Parts: sequence; C-alpha cells; structure tokens
Amino acid sequence: MLRRSIPIRGLAARLSVLYAPKGPLLDWADESLRTRVLDDLQSFAKKQGAIFLKMDPDIVLGTGIPTADGSVEDSRGAAVHSELARRGWMYSSDQIQFRNSVLIELTASEDEILARMKQKTRYNVRLAEKKGVTVRAGTADDLPLLYKMYAETSVRDGFVIRDEDYYMTVWKTFMSNLQSPITNYQLPTVIPLIAEVDTEPVAGLFLFMFAGRAYYVYGMSREVHREKMPTYLLQWEAMKRAKAAGCTVYDLWGAPETFDESDSMWGVYRFKKGLGGRVVRTLGAWDYAPNTFWYKMYSEILPRVLDFMRSRGKKRTKQRIET
Repeated sequence: MLRRSIPIRGLAARLSVLYAPKGPLLDWADESLRTRVLDDLQSFAKKQGAIFLKMDPDIVLGTGIPTADGSVEDSRGAAVHSELARRGWMYSSDQIQFRNSVLIELTASEDEILARMKQKTRYNVRLAEKKGVTVRAGTADDLPLLYKMYAETSVRDGFVIRDEDYYMTVWKTFMSNLQSPITNYQLPTVIPLIAEVDTEPVAGLFLFMFAGRAYYVYGMSREVHREKMPTYLLQWEAMKRAKAAGCTVYDLWGAPETFDESDSMWGVYRFKKGLGGRVVRTLGAWDYAPNTFWYKMYSEILPRVLDFMRSRGKKRTKQRIET
C-alpha cells in the first residue's frame, strides 16, 4: 500500500491518499475472502484518515470490444463490479494504470503468431527487414540515448514524461537483475531493444518480463527512417525474445478507455491490434472515500494541478532535447 501525505498546513499529519497498485492480490472469486479484504481495506482507510483509497486489481470484465462480434463478458468481474458499487466505491476519474490492454499469446509457433497479424502489419515487418533495419539488445551505455529518443517522442506525440533520473533508476534496477544469481523465484528483468539503420538508432522499446508474462512499457522512435517501419520489426523481435525466454503472453500495455476514434489512444490501438492481439478489459481503478467532502475537494483541484504540471513538464522536456 502506497501512502502519500497531502501538504496542507496543519493537516499533513491527518490527510493522505492511499493506493494499492494492481492489487490487492487475492482470489476474487472467493466471496468470503473478498468480503473480508474489502472490509479491512475500508477500515484501514478510515483509521489512516485517508481522503481516499485507490485500487486497480487485474480483474477481467471481458475480452474483445464491447458489443462487437466475438466479445465475451466475464460474470466474475461483473460480480466484483456490482459489489464495489454497492459498498460505495466509485469508479475513479484518475486512472493511474491502463484499464484495458491488448495481449498476444506466445504459445503458438512463430509462423502462427505471424499469421495472426493483420496483413499490412506482416508486410511492414518484412519491409523493415528488406530495407535494412536491424534490432539489437541494448546495454546500460545506451540508456542516455534511449532517454533522449523517448523525450523526442513525448514532445512529438504530446505526452508528459518524468525527469531522466527517474527512468535511469527504473531501467538500471531491472537490467541489473539480468546478472542476478538464479534463486527459487523468478526475478523481473528488462531488455532494451534498439532498431538501427546503418548503425544509426531510429527506434527502441523496453521489454519487461516477469512470471511468464512480457510487457511493452516504454517505446520511442525518431522521425528519421520512419518509412522503413522500424517499430514493426522491434515488436516482432520483442515477441520472439519473450517467447524464447519462456513467456506465454506479451502485454502491449494499454488500449483505449472507449473504443472509438474519439479516444486519444485510437491510433496506438490500431497499431497494437494489427500485431494480432486480443483486447482484454479490466475493472480499472476504484476509489473508496471515507470523507466525501475532502474527496470532492481533491477531485476538483487535482485535475487543475495536473494540467499545470503537465504543461510545465512538456516545456522542460522540450528544453532538454534542444540543448
């Protein structure tokens, strides 16, 4: 459970927000266990004087795009959804993680995985190879280059990223586990993959792997040589490496909140869908607010603060890549 105090003079010791990222972990189909855990969480939030407690467990509501052919709803997820609403939990307007994602099954052969891709995607993978794009695993020495490429991507595509020190800490921490001794449990690892044209880096991604599941978390690209489709070959190489490492699923980490062209992620989703994955919809983040007054105040003020911080963040990132 993450706890963050709210810096309001005279109230910092009492007001806080709580967050259980991707948790809590339990058998959500066990009704008695679920009841006990939710009771404990609500009691804990009250004792902590929390404005709210946020959680976003990986509870599947269904697969496929809602109302589309082939979509399937999950009754277990619907039961949890109903119970949270009955208890007074609220679907959060501040979704920390992606609620929906696209998953690619890696248990099939490489030929079968390729066959599941859209024809245009498969063509672009082959085109990148034909045009001389190559993919290599990066090292710690490549991290400054990858951050700069990520910063360029954020400015071009209009999203906010953190300072360089944050990503260096994340990447180096997980990359160091590649050299860790084998123990009785699997350590999470990350491999940076870099696409190059004539040894010039043009795109990259970070492939995270843990407990039989691979994740595409950070992706970056440059304007140069985009017509050679390096990002398609990168994804194909990530799938092959994840499969070779024993992963059975490749999580493309993110799909639209609403599945129509008005969603800001629609273009990214079309790219991911072309890779042959299936949409998985989850419960998303829900908030329990012991004090509705403070929750309302926080919910009204936070978006304004975040907009201001994002605006400043974009300016700082642009300044860094121009220097």
